[in-house]
Amino acid sequence: MTTYLLKPGELTLKSGNRQDFESVLRRNLAAMLRGTGAMLSMTQGRFYVRCAPENETGTEDVLRRLFGISGWAKTRVCEKQMDSIIDACIEEAAILFKKGIKTFKINARRTDKSFPADSYKISCTAGDAICGRIAGLAVDVKKPQGTISVEIREKAYIYADAREGLRGLPCGTAGRGMLLLSGGIDSPVAGFMMASRGMRLDAVYFHAWPFTPDEAKSKTIKLAEIIGSYSMGIRLSIINFTPVQNRIKERAPQSWRTVLLRMAMMDCAGILAQQRGDKCLISGESLSQVASQTIENITCTQSRVSLPVMRPLIGMDKEQIIRMAEKIGTYNTSILPYPDCCILFSPPHPVIRGNIAEAQQYYDSLEADELILTALREAETVKAGFPAQ
Repeated sequence: MTTYLLKPGELTLKSGNRQDFESVLRRNLAAMLRGTGAMLSMTQGRFYVRCAPENETGTEDVLRRLFGISGWAKTRVCEKQMDSIIDACIEEAAILFKKGIKTFKINARRTDKSFPADSYKISCTAGDAICGRIAGLAVDVKKPQGTISVEIREKAYIYADAREGLRGLPCGTAGRGMLLLSGGIDSPVAGFMMASRGMRLDAVYFHAWPFTPDEAKSKTIKLAEIIGSYSMGIRLSIINFTPVQNRIKERAPQSWRTVLLRMAMMDCAGILAQQRGDKCLISGESLSQVASQTIENITCTQSRVSLPVMRPLIGMDKEQIIRMAEKIGTYNTSILPYPDCCILFSPPHPVIRGNIAEAQQYYDSLEADELILTALREAETVKAGFPAQ
């Protein structure tokens, strides 16, 4: 059997309710591992996942998408005997050497204080043994090219190929929010970032058929599936917003169309969020990235909702957002050339710094309340990215 050792991250800083966070993490991990054949256990502040060698790929894919752990590693497990520990360290060192690594250090941690050798003694003994066995490997405790970790717990765990986890908090520990999900680059990243803080996600996508193709809807569903694979699944509501957009085109000044559309979307998303029991809205806005995202226009669009609006990208530039999108796997889908409804009827010269009183006056003149309620009643719901049952 292959064994993976998982290190809980930020949740270890929780005091009185740490067990609650660990319980959610364990539940999430068990759900995500379903169908992989892997088994989960926990002892002394560590999670362990065991699987057959043929199931390593699926298991590691889960660990790469799990919020709440700072790191994980495929580890050797042996009895707490120095000879066994040294043999395991030498085997790990040989793998590092084959990869071209020339310097290393031993990072030992003795949680079981009954073990006779302390951390320093373990490190020195194992390091000397490796240098004596593998010519060309040298100890460098300051800037090693590789690190071999030894953890003395109920057994001894030895590993060198430690991977960084997603960190954050387990999904489900910070309530649920409603993500305004478009087919673009920004909003999926915003959803990912809020999920990393422990928030479960619902999402809403505004479709404008026949002006926007069904491929744009399929693209957004795919984005929901990707983000849902990190966040324990997403319920995506697909709203036909064409009647609202036509009303805006008919009654509003051209320069105000984008701001008024954003106001209507916020209005609709706020109603849906309250129906779902969500505690906030989540937007992919970045300050001054486009005309609708100046502080004045953000003030106008937010005026339609009473729920807090989370904007995790607000201080990021486009390059930072793109790098994050590439990292989480949404970028290639986001750039597929299918327009979303945000650019439909987009004015050539939009208002840059809208006055909120003027915005409210224009919005009231739309008389769009019934159109929005009808769109909500006719919404299509898609479940995306949920763990296997």
